[in-house]
Amino acid sequence: MTGPPFHLSPKKITVSTVGIIHAIKKLHIDLPGLNLAVSLHAPVQEIRCQIMPAARAFPLVKLMDTLQEYQKNTQQKIFIEYIMLDGVNDEEQNAHQLGKLLETFQVVVNLIPFNPIGDLSKFSTSNEEKVSSFQKILRGTYGIRTTVRKEMGQDISGACGQLVVNKRSIENTVLLTDIEDLQAR
Repeated sequence: MTGPPFHLSPKKITVSTVGIIHAIKKLHIDLPGLNLAVSLHAPVQEIRCQIMPAARAFPLVKLMDTLQEYQKNTQQKIFIEYIMLDGVNDEEQNAHQLGKLLETFQVVVNLIPFNPIGDLSKFSTSNEEKVSSFQKILRGTYGIRTTVRKEMGQDISGACGQLVVNKRSIENTVLLTDIEDLQAR
């Protein structure tokens, strides 16, 4: 993307990850200057695993140590993706936990409204009041830059914050190696 025909500046490119520690460690060496976005979605490991089973392979404590090292080496802010799930990770205590977890970092937290796909999801969307309260805690108490992502694409099941695979796609899929089975190389 930085070469022909696109010639994009590395600052215009963001690599998004669920927190693959060994890949984050290599990112600033292999692709210097790119932005890093981490799908954190919860301030504690137990809730992260509930939301994203892949988090089992990448413990939060190790991920945060890796992000600390990444930021020290790159001097770049990190984008934190945080999907808002009603009653799961959107309570005031979660906002304070997240604020304490991130207060030593230079980050931008993107709060993402959850976009369900019909009745296939076990999660539901946080209401606007909870999202606003969460944002106020991060900004006001911890001084963390926080945005709320605009909801788009839900009508075509292509919106950010859709954490479900439809049943038909599962039936027609060849099993691939799961992210949790990846080994550091």
